[in-house]
Amino acid sequence: MKAKKVILITLGVVAVIVAALFGAGLYFYQVAVVPSQKSFLSEEKITKDNPLYPEKQWYQHVDKLSWTEESTTRHLKLRANYIKADQATNKTIVIAHGFMGNKDKMYPYAYLFHKLGYNVLLPDDRGHGQSQGNYIGYGWPDRMDYIKWINKLVKYTGPDSKIAVFGTSMGGATTMMISGEKSVPKQVKAYIEDCGYTSVYDEIKYQAKTMYHLPEYPLVPIVSLINDWKNGYTFKTASALNQVKKNKKPMLFIHGYDDKFVPTKMVKQVYQADQGPKQLIVMPGKGHAKSYENNMSAYTKDVNKFLKKYLD
Repeated sequence: MKAKKVILITLGVVAVIVAALFGAGLYFYQVAVVPSQKSFLSEEKITKDNPLYPEKQWYQHVDKLSWTEESTTRHLKLRANYIKADQATNKTIVIAHGFMGNKDKMYPYAYLFHKLGYNVLLPDDRGHGQSQGNYIGYGWPDRMDYIKWINKLVKYTGPDSKIAVFGTSMGGATTMMISGEKSVPKQVKAYIEDCGYTSVYDEIKYQAKTMYHLPEYPLVPIVSLINDWKNGYTFKTASALNQVKKNKKPMLFIHGYDDKFVPTKMVKQVYQADQGPKQLIVMPGKGHAKSYENNMSAYTKDVNKFLKKYLD
């Protein structure tokens, strides 16, 4: 009887622990994966004295075409803005936004590439902006959606189109994830990724430690399993690092020297793994996804030189 009682007590304790861990996992799934206002993200107001103010004003008034597409899974309606270059061209930059961002928040880069003479296409990822969806894909399901956008773009601008994919943060990871797919249209000539992470697992593990002082185990694997159950992929599967190992096209890697959100060491890992022609630029300055704002002239010059080499 005593042994049976001990077993029952042990099983009860285990059940409580499992329930507590699963509850914690569900909570952090909400924080990490469900689109909502995040307490750790702040939106900077662009005032007249901000160097990005002219870009903001331009974007608000420039003519935009509203495009729609259906996601590759779940039949979600996705939206994008397309902005034609001032001079007709078949060269286009596809711009991927960051975590809890949207197409409109990528206005500095739309301005940059428009100023350099390119058309720009700015999609909203699943669960962001005007696109449907109840989860953040971190670039993994989105990579296939972007390939659909690119195919739509080729139909619009013609088979002789020349396209580059650009993204910052989650968009940078999305760009790298796209690069490893065989179905990428031949019209994509190059990639530019700015401060993307190595994998979703690595980034969430890093954030769990830096933001919440939590160890990797057991929470991160539990959240990953919940995500697999709900959305069909684990965080380790969603690996930009593994994708660039399959890439053969040119890629420019950009990262800030002192990035505390996606640590700078990650760019060195993906750069070393990439199998195509490549270039790495580590920009001075603090902050995440601030390389352009902190170094506008140098950033523009480096990006322009890269694009001239591979899109001309």
